[in-house]
Amino acid sequence: MSSENDPKPTQAVPFVRRRKVFYIPGYDPFHPRRYRELYRKESALQAEISGYDIALKRAEGGGPYGWHVDAKIGGQVVSSDFEVLVWSDIVKETMTQNIPRTYLMLARTAWTYIGSGAFSRLLKTRKGPMIAALYPIFMLTLQLLVACGLGMIFGNLTSRLLHGWLFVPVFALVLMFSLRGFRKIDNKLFAYYLMHDYSWSARNHGASPPELEAKIEAFRGRLLQSLSEGYDEILVVGHSSGAHIAVSLLADFSRRNNMPKGGTTVSLLTLGQVVPMVSFLKNANRLRGDLQFMSGQDVIPWVDVTAPGDGCAFALCDPVSVTGVAPKNKRWPLVFSASFTQSLTPARWKALRWRFFRLHFQYLCAFDAPKDYDYFQITAGPQTLWQRYENRPASKSRLEDPLSPYQDVL
Repeated sequence: MSSENDPKPTQAVPFVRRRKVFYIPGYDPFHPRRYRELYRKESALQAEISGYDIALKRAEGGGPYGWHVDAKIGGQVVSSDFEVLVWSDIVKETMTQNIPRTYLMLARTAWTYIGSGAFSRLLKTRKGPMIAALYPIFMLTLQLLVACGLGMIFGNLTSRLLHGWLFVPVFALVLMFSLRGFRKIDNKLFAYYLMHDYSWSARNHGASPPELEAKIEAFRGRLLQSLSEGYDEILVVGHSSGAHIAVSLLADFSRRNNMPKGGTTVSLLTLGQVVPMVSFLKNANRLRGDLQFMSGQDVIPWVDVTAPGDGCAFALCDPVSVTGVAPKNKRWPLVFSASFTQSLTPARWKALRWRFFRLHFQYLCAFDAPKDYDYFQITAGPQTLWQRYENRPASKSRLEDPLSPYQDVL
């Protein structure tokens, strides 16, 4: 983080009355109403626990998908408008691959990470996300072996009872139906889901695909429009894979719009980030350049929150430093932990501990005993992001060693 003599982001108002929140989901094919209902349920629970008032209602009029929140926190009344920056259409398209193509993607993705040297470097970061990365490879391989085993059993049985030539068609049919059966229960196994996620990141060796660049350009237009709508703070929240999209979005926005100091405060919050899975790849020059730019600018405060209890995130890995692109004037991000084990009761932590996918969304949920991380006070409270965390030290256990095998930038 910056020293005491480094310039700090200028805050436009003593406290926030109106806020615009742009939420960028991770690799998620679901309708954005899922995030509205999650916010409705969890904000009510957190308000009851923490003793403040918060109410959600649907956004009025047409246009992009979002919702409106009125809150009274610390004696201050705050109005917040939420908008989901949707890229689920891209996700859905990448997830419509058939079973043979998924196995081809498995081989290609494994080779991309192993052959480039990225995988061996990623192993030096955190074990959790690397276990998560290996899981779909292991699970899909196991499913193929089980399906082949069943095919052998039924093929041999049929050939003995009837005719030997039936072995091949019976083997093929059992193999096909077995793999289809596994595919149908992937909502419990998440093997195909995670494989498509990693494959999407790796298919261009980290380069941002044209369809995503088009989305980022459209998102930039939404941010630019919101600057003229009288908000005290514009807060961009990127979760999981949405974190690196948020970084590139605000890098483009800041470079191209010459944001003046003293106007509407624009802030960046990244949650449960998986940035190294992309930034460590050979062609991720664009993302590495954006990380470098965002870490050195002094207009947009950037806070990065993860938790060691989240096995799907690169917990307490400074995404700029581990990528090896930290400039001499590095100021951001402020990296600290949401402290799942301390902010959840022992009973609740025990219930959630092995629900890895659910824990990856805990940043967007209520805590039994929140410390200084409260998603609902950040997004609906009277303080800007930097007012809330200006005096918050970075976690001492954060990882900052430059580990990426590729460090060139665009």
